Amino acid sequence: MEKPEIKTLKELKKNDYQPISIQEELAKNLRKKIKKGNSTFKGLIGYENTVIPDLERAILSGHNINLLGLRGQAKTRMARQMTDLLDEWTPVVEGSEINDDPLQPISIKAKEIIDKRGGDTPIKWMHRGDRFFEKLATPDVTVADLIGDIDPIKAATLKLSYADEKVIHYGMIPRAHRCIFVLNELPDLQARIQVALFSILQEKEIQIRGFKLRLPLEIQFVFTANPEDYTNRGSIVTPLKDRIGSQILTHYPHNIEIAKRITQQEVLISEENKKQIHVPELAKDLLEQIGFEARKSEYVDAKSGVSTRMSITSFENLISSAERRLLITNDSKTNIRMSDFLGVITAINGKIELVYEGEQEGANEVAYHLISSAIKTLFPNYFPKIEKLEKTNDEGPYDQLLDWFFKENELFIEDDLDEKNHQKALEGIPAIKKIMKKFQSDLDKKDYYFMVEFLLWGLEAHQKLNKLRTFEGTQFKDSLGSFINRL
Repeated sequence: MEKPEIKTLKELKKNDYQPISIQEELAKNLRKKIKKGNSTFKGLIGYENTVIPDLERAILSGHNINLLGLRGQAKTRMARQMTDLLDEWTPVVEGSEINDDPLQPISIKAKEIIDKRGGDTPIKWMHRGDRFFEKLATPDVTVADLIGDIDPIKAATLKLSYADEKVIHYGMIPRAHRCIFVLNELPDLQARIQVALFSILQEKEIQIRGFKLRLPLEIQFVFTANPEDYTNRGSIVTPLKDRIGSQILTHYPHNIEIAKRITQQEVLISEENKKQIHVPELAKDLLEQIGFEARKSEYVDAKSGVSTRMSITSFENLISSAERRLLITNDSKTNIRMSDFLGVITAINGKIELVYEGEQEGANEVAYHLISSAIKTLFPNYFPKIEKLEKTNDEGPYDQLLDWFFKENELFIEDDLDEKNHQKALEGIPAIKKIMKKFQSDLDKKDYYFMVEFLLWGLEAHQKLNKLRTFEGTQFKDSLGSFINRL
């Protein structure tokens, strides 16, 4: 829709414009979208049957909203998408500080302009993209920042007394009149500042250093909060919670398939890398499983949460590890390898909060542990489960492979080995071919060597093999067998 040509108040009145509150505006446009079967909130994968219906109900009810959830759960993204439910263009009195409606002005400045100019009052049009205000609640935020204060310079310039309403400098909230105002991390806001929001939410009044102004502000408030903040850094005062119409709980992906869709939607991968780097489906599953393992790990603070950004940045590091190898080997194409997962450790370390036991282990060791746990979880989906207690007389599916390592054989795979030599190294163990043929006979050829590596790493995760890391690569061997043979 193009910007309307209406430029004066009298033209606006002739056009039968009727002012409505922002809550009515949001609800009106939401009803239209739902009736047409259009998607109301895009890109919020996994929320279709949980969070989004709750959010739609809150908007239809005209409520101010508190989105409560751990980090990396798309709270701010949801709030920003609410602008799509606003009318594309909205008329505003030109010269107004707080986006006054031409037919329902609330500020003294807008009223004076209309009294002076009448039907010739100039009108400007505000796009819905400009009707979004956002503030991160930090301990240093003041009442003046949010609501306003007396401006002594303005008083001196205009030669007005401090008792005159015109000397007020409005804060962010009044300037967000007829807009969506998002206040992130609400519990971090000092209690005395939260109290200042009471009258705005309920009575639509603002108080500034003795001024008590009746400003019927039309603002759609959206607050975000992390449950951990309630006990860690602060809390939401009870009377303020009472004035927030709906509190909506967000959540992490419920399964790997949803998590994969989110990651693939968000990652930034060049088209060139998409063509030259093949990522097996198992590698994607393994990457997401690391996040699920972290959320239940004894070393990770579950209350702090594990952001979905961890999987996104980990995937980008996974691709970068393969790209770096391509640059070194001059190969035209490559497949993701298990050793590339060591490159995601830096992405994991920055996204998890460790408890005391985790701090004692060290961030890198915890990351290794999470990768190993993810491998153990997925291993039975592709190969026979390794039991802790096995019958000694029965030959297991891995005995021939383990016997090869037991006879003082070892396998060393360089991280930067080119594709040809990498495949040759993995083909050097006869027993692997038998296992792959028996349990992964229908495997795509492009995924074959990744699955072989996954088998070796899985045996190490179950303590059937010993895996040693060097600066150059990874070595697999049976340390117990080597020790016995040397006796």
